[in-house]
Amino acid sequence: MSEPFGRRRFLGYVLAGPVLATAAELALGRDTAAAQAPQVPSPEITDLLDLNDMMTAAALPTSGLISVEVQPDGTVSFSLPRAEVGQGITTSTAMLIAEELSVPLDRVRVTLADARPELLFNQLTGGSNTTIATYTPIRVAAAVARLRLLQAAAGEFGAAPADLRLRDGIVLDRAGRSIAIGDLAVKAASTRTEPVAVDLAPRESFTVIGRPTNRVDALAAVTGRKRFAMDLDVAGAKPTMVCRPPTINGKVGSVANLAEVRAMPGVTDVVVISTGVAVRADTFGQCIDAVRALRVTWRPGTAEGKSDQSVRQSLAAAEIPLGLRPPTPVVEGLFTFQFRSNSALEPNCAIADVRAGRAEIWSALKSPIVTKQAIAAKLGLPVSAVTVHVTEGGGSFGRKLFGDAALEAAEVSQKLGKPVKLMWHRADDSRQGRVHPMATSRVRISYLGGTVLSYTQRHTSVATDLSHGLGEIITAMAARLPVGDIGFSETFFQLSQQMSYNFGANSRLLSETDKSFNTGSMRNVYSPDVTCARELVVDQVAARMGKDPYRFRREFLRDARCRAVLDAVATAGGWGRSMPAGTAQGIAFHAEYKAVSAALVEIDCRPATVNRPIRDGVAGPRVTKVVFAVDVGLVVNPRGLEAQMMGGVMDGIAQALTAGLHLRDGYFLEASWDNYFYTRQWNTPPELRVIIVPSTSEQPGGAGELGVAASMAAVACAYGRATGTMPTTFPINHGTLSFTPKPTIPPVPPSPSDGLAHPWEP
Repeated sequence: MSEPFGRRRFLGYVLAGPVLATAAELALGRDTAAAQAPQVPSPEITDLLDLNDMMTAAALPTSGLISVEVQPDGTVSFSLPRAEVGQGITTSTAMLIAEELSVPLDRVRVTLADARPELLFNQLTGGSNTTIATYTPIRVAAAVARLRLLQAAAGEFGAAPADLRLRDGIVLDRAGRSIAIGDLAVKAASTRTEPVAVDLAPRESFTVIGRPTNRVDALAAVTGRKRFAMDLDVAGAKPTMVCRPPTINGKVGSVANLAEVRAMPGVTDVVVISTGVAVRADTFGQCIDAVRALRVTWRPGTAEGKSDQSVRQSLAAAEIPLGLRPPTPVVEGLFTFQFRSNSALEPNCAIADVRAGRAEIWSALKSPIVTKQAIAAKLGLPVSAVTVHVTEGGGSFGRKLFGDAALEAAEVSQKLGKPVKLMWHRADDSRQGRVHPMATSRVRISYLGGTVLSYTQRHTSVATDLSHGLGEIITAMAARLPVGDIGFSETFFQLSQQMSYNFGANSRLLSETDKSFNTGSMRNVYSPDVTCARELVVDQVAARMGKDPYRFRREFLRDARCRAVLDAVATAGGWGRSMPAGTAQGIAFHAEYKAVSAALVEIDCRPATVNRPIRDGVAGPRVTKVVFAVDVGLVVNPRGLEAQMMGGVMDGIAQALTAGLHLRDGYFLEASWDNYFYTRQWNTPPELRVIIVPSTSEQPGGAGELGVAASMAAVACAYGRATGTMPTTFPINHGTLSFTPKPTIPPVPPSPSDGLAHPWEP
């Protein structure tokens, strides 16, 4: 007896409402990527269940609560329960709807949903999970809408639905008659919720999915019409900033001149809050003047007196031993990864309007349910009295998983009884914001002859704050518990790491220590450091065996899919070509979340390049070429995927060479992007190519973070081959402090006044 639902047949619903609204009904056990087990036995837990599978499975039960709506004007609207922070998910979501509903892409309106606690685990943006988790539910909802529109048109024409076709938002019959979907929006609506079985469009019929497509918000972005939190005009919300402590998480002791600062031009309010002293004024410039004028006595912070060296010592004490050294030959390496800033292009910001008995918040949030619940608890309000609007964000890379600015804005607004438009200064984000934790990774590979016998890795890190949980309060609270946080981090670690080499018995363990820093799930979380350490030691083992690094990897990779991306970069990048002394190629591989990637880079470490004059900076080596190959399964938008990989490559280059924070006496020396060296124009590769390896998969894989780990590792490997010395501390330029640190008091440095003197300098 055949099953009632085949591979492409799903159950959806027509929802009761004035216009056509549809949703999907999905449950565990369906033939989805998360439910498929590998065809051959595997020792890797991530082949059975990875972090992305867990997030997708958690989101499925509430998939029926997100709906596609057809409007009378012929547009199709969808409220996406995720955060658009530049990764392009509003475009890919619109493409899914346009494909199944046969409407022009520009007729699809994708907005961001307010925080909806009833969605439980289905409103967290992270883990490269958005496209994987929403791919089928959105398509099913759109397919139900399509079927319902055809049925409504059939009633209008007196024809069978099978004799009609829907194209470009118009339903046509065989006689040439037509009716727009907008004219059917009310007729196709239902007075009650009804189950509907639908078939999804087969991959071979796709005309939108898989086609390189420009972002739906591109014009608004380049013309300045795209609206972020600080662009919103909320009645009465005035600019607000916070005077912050000189050391991490310090507290206000006393303020000597509150009355004096309140009397400054434009200042309306000054109030002490849990994180400092908040100033509300008519302009942000007046806020800065007031913050700089405050005379505050501060109590010690959570990292008082700590430095790079002291944290490194605590990591060494927390490291889990590798175990007894085997009698066979081994290669072992210990690598240190410094703190890195998780600041985004858009400063941390939020608008809050808290009045008696209610609160309304506007902010770019990737975990809005947790933020809503945390604000309710902080203000002493029921959750139902707090409204959180998710705005589009200018970058995140994990930063906006935490609603720090929203919580702060809510606290200030409640204390003042006035709406506020709160924005962090760049120095705030660098010194008091979220950071990628300092970590060490020790790797040991044992081998005999041409066989690798075992792989062991011990990753030790300053504690990663995962208190966003899976996007709702239960797992968020579990991740904060003294024992729960350890278990949550270890689970996250194990389900996000994958061994793709046939290296015999392999073991990876995580140890975390020291909760005194404001850390977070920065893009790719543990993977860049873990992969970089592994790939450097892989190069060393290849050298011991007298094998070429590319050929060695190819020999030990577990399957043809992994080898295909490695082959792609080696061929396109001209692996093994003759290069001048002081330059070299590096190659690396990384897999995660049903996707595989490889990078080939070329680096120039010659003195003329390393010693280029850079004002207040260290030039160091330059990556001159990158070839990056990916297989992410089914690709919704190849152009968006290419952009994601380009951004990931820039992250990888920065983390390998230049981007690191210096900790001294309980504070970070960097106070803005002028002395935090993310990849700049003078360090971007002149030649960069992204190769999307064709896939026959019916399901997409994770891509949002995929570009970072392999590119960082390939840069490190290239540096080792160019200099003859394997790097062990990252970023490689960290040992040179190239700038004069700005003071911590006042916390906001003076605005630069010499910009015109340096218009063309790097």
